[in-house]
Amino acid sequence: MAVGRLIGLDIGDVRIGVAVSDPLGIVATPKGVITRANDAADVAAVVEAVREANAVTIVAGLPLNQHGEVGPQAEKTLTFIELLKETIEIPIETIDERFTTAIAHRALAQGNLKGKKRKGKVDQVAAQQILQTFLDRRGRTP
Repeated sequence: MAVGRLIGLDIGDVRIGVAVSDPLGIVATPKGVITRANDAADVAAVVEAVREANAVTIVAGLPLNQHGEVGPQAEKTLTFIELLKETIEIPIETIDERFTTAIAHRALAQGNLKGKKRKGKVDQVAAQQILQTFLDRRGRTP
């Protein structure tokens, strides 16, 4: 894997949460959200986020079902990833994201964020969780 920033994506039906790593690929930071419009606009927005971050790899959360299998939501995510692959030249990795949204909600609740403020942040915090998990696992692999 190339050295440089990685970008994490939490791909949902309404929003795509975005997170970015530091240049050394150690720490993930929430970056923002992309409000879904249509596939072409969504892909263009992700490409722009990758360009702005000068990212060398995309890490997308894959929402497997409770049995660890690909279900309808994961199929939607994989379809979007295929559209990205047709447009972008950098590698796209996937990681099981089953509990990232719940973790993000818990973290924001502990920070006393409520209602609309939390809703606007949960997707980017979930993307941060996805990316940080990937970075941590990669760091432990020889």
